[in-house]
Amino acid sequence: MSRMVRKQVYIQPEQEKLLKRRAKELGVTESDVIRRGIEQVGHGATGLPVDYTAWEEAKHLIRERMTIEAPQTERGWTREELHEEP
Repeated sequence: MSRMVRKQVYIQPEQEKLLKRRAKELGVTESDVIRRGIEQVGHGATGLPVDYTAWEEAKHLIRERMTIEAPQTERGWTREELHEEP
């Protein structure tokens, strides 16, 4: 780990509760949660790892679903008919 720079910040009581809770949930120190937050703000990231496999699976599923023929139900109109000019 690189050299750390000490900073002192003031936060609101509700922010402290959130910080403590989130650190406990993640099993990390409060400082680590703060550092992660700074990284998110600095890089515009969500802080979540990107799961490219899941994304590819989702795209595959969407493509599959787009090929399915959906039978018409009891409605007697089409979308195009709704948008026709009178």
